[in-house]
Amino acid sequence: MATRLAIPVAAMAAVVVASNILVQYPFAPLGLADFLTWGAFTYPFAFLVNDLTNRRFGPEAARRVAFVGFALAVVLSAIFATPRIAIASGTAFLTAQLIDVRIFHHLRHGVWWRAPLASSLIGSAVDTAIFFTLAFAWSGGGTANYWGLVLPIWVAWAFFDFLVKALHALAMLAPFRVISRSFATAR
Repeated sequence: MATRLAIPVAAMAAVVVASNILVQYPFAPLGLADFLTWGAFTYPFAFLVNDLTNRRFGPEAARRVAFVGFALAVVLSAIFATPRIAIASGTAFLTAQLIDVRIFHHLRHGVWWRAPLASSLIGSAVDTAIFFTLAFAWSGGGTANYWGLVLPIWVAWAFFDFLVKALHALAMLAPFRVISRSFATAR
């Protein structure tokens, strides 16, 4: 069991650590520094890894990947990002991934796209709320004017981060379908 989960565990840890480093850097292209961080573009792949693991190996294996990925990511993030980011990420990641596993498993026998879409959207909402609150709410970071509404930058980062995650969940349906279909032919 452990060797067959090595790739999903490594992928999960890599995605989370990269995202924890990148979330510290505003996404400056196109003037979006007050709206997004670079981490918004990498973290959603954690849900794809989890859903593919769940589809291929079942919910218990997906939970194992989440727990091992969580442990590796927290340790590596404390080294390569900051302890605050590591704690916020670990808390948000583990909570969101376990919710994702449960929802995916509950919906897995319905229409093929419902389980990955619903589990990713709900998991992403939980992850975003927990992570941005723990990582940035008490650290300040300034405010910005969003069309006449002055908000802490981290609130806008969270909102737009979730929008990217939602778009990513939709965009990853096609790769999910192709990869999960290949599981059936590989057996």
